[in-house]
Amino acid sequence: MRIGFVQFAPVFGDKEKNFRAVKEMLAGTIADLLVLPELFATGYTFKSQEEVLSLSEVPGEETSLFLKHLAGICKATIVAGFIERENSSCYNAAMMIDASGLIATYRKLHLFNKEKLWFSTGDRAPEVYTVRGVKIGMMICFDWIFPETCRTLALRGAQIIAHPSNLVLPWAQQAMITRCLENHVFAVTANRIGKEQRGEDDFTFTGQSQITGCRGEILAYAADDTACVLLTDIDPSQAIDKSVNPFNDLFKDRRPELYSL
Repeated sequence: MRIGFVQFAPVFGDKEKNFRAVKEMLAGTIADLLVLPELFATGYTFKSQEEVLSLSEVPGEETSLFLKHLAGICKATIVAGFIERENSSCYNAAMMIDASGLIATYRKLHLFNKEKLWFSTGDRAPEVYTVRGVKIGMMICFDWIFPETCRTLALRGAQIIAHPSNLVLPWAQQAMITRCLENHVFAVTANRIGKEQRGEDDFTFTGQSQITGCRGEILAYAADDTACVLLTDIDPSQAIDKSVNPFNDLFKDRRPELYSL
């Protein structure tokens, strides 16, 4: 299976410009799974709830249509971040989509910093979806710091975790090595680059997008300031076997009857 990520610097509030940038970067790319950053089409640094609402969508609107078209060109399933609107609530969300249409959305469970001012907290448990015979789950950015997110997806059978991100803290890329190692899964962390200064906020995004193997090895790694597309070939079936040695299995050795508080 060929998997990869897009790393770039979105322009705040200009969906069409961000669509064009991603499409140009992916020209000639063929893959099975592509992951784009969190909120790739809108930017991240909001100043008001009204601004968030104005950039929000329901599935089937412009971002969905663009990604469906792009999925057809790249022959890929795509996971990408967007603002999902439902009634009066907005969610920091990701969609999984292919050329036939929307597969699923995921709403971020663990909101970071001022995201708590703009978004409702995700209200659904992380799910796993079978794509081309491979089980894929989604999480978003700060979900990385809560090991329960990856573990839930892994226990539900995920072989690959798609991880759209807008990382500003310096630890997530290293932490994903542990997340993948302790769950024996692959992960694609698609981060953005650049600075975004709006209102009182001034964020520098860390780039360093990476594809992490199910033994914790880094399979592909981007610089902290370079727009790029990186791909690698993996065997997702490697994530099915949870054994560490002939005596230990990551899941069979769990003691959940003793973990309850």
